[in-house]
Amino acid sequence: MLRLENVTKTFGTHTVLKEITTNFNDQETTVLVGPSGSGKSTLLRSLNLLERPESGFYDCDGIELDFAKKITKKETLAVRQKTEMVFQDYNLFPHLTVLKNIMEGPVHVLKEDKTSAKKRALELLNKVGLKDKADAYPNQLSGGQAQRVAIARSLAMKPRYILLDEPTSALDPELELEVLKVLLELAKEKQSLVIVTHNLEFARHVADKILFIEDGKIFFAGKKDEFFNSTNARIQEFIHAMTLDNLSNEN
Repeated sequence: MLRLENVTKTFGTHTVLKEITTNFNDQETTVLVGPSGSGKSTLLRSLNLLERPESGFYDCDGIELDFAKKITKKETLAVRQKTEMVFQDYNLFPHLTVLKNIMEGPVHVLKEDKTSAKKRALELLNKVGLKDKADAYPNQLSGGQAQRVAIARSLAMKPRYILLDEPTSALDPELELEVLKVLLELAKEKQSLVIVTHNLEFARHVADKILFIEDGKIFFAGKKDEFFNSTNARIQEFIHAMTLDNLSNEN
């Protein structure tokens, strides 16, 4: 389990996270939703220590950190061995083939031998429907293909949690669907996922738990059915705005 307790993060004079306390369960998919600028991505990046809150506590699957104290390189590495990030812009190495992109981490970080790393990489490419792209370079891929390679690369590191920050926001709907199908399959396999997304229809399908973040605070934390069936006026307003249900024919 990942657990945050009383976590606060500021940028200058702006407090982005305000005493956040929440947990992310193993073998579940937690989806973070909320207005732009609400703190969702900062919260997600804090789980991988890409952002360092000023105060609060973090228990990363048994690694206990106090954000008010210095976090060592050893502690950072230990957290990142359990939490892999997938970004909007893929972050693939342009000079390496798809296959070598996926092998890079296992060989150089996990110290796997190249033969087993290659076998695993090919299995993962097959899993995301891209085994035929093993020898291609990133600039030869569509956005959807590149993002699926990025997901395969994360899986190759065998993390407990995969953290995805708006993984389909840069894609058109058809390419987005390719990626969402892969993530839905991972969720069904009980891979632990934490996903920031604006796609509420996807959230409705994939989430076990929803966190609704607004103004740096958790406005709602609970089962997805409780969120989508909520009678709370603010939640209903947000859902209607995001799904365009509030468009009317008054004109």
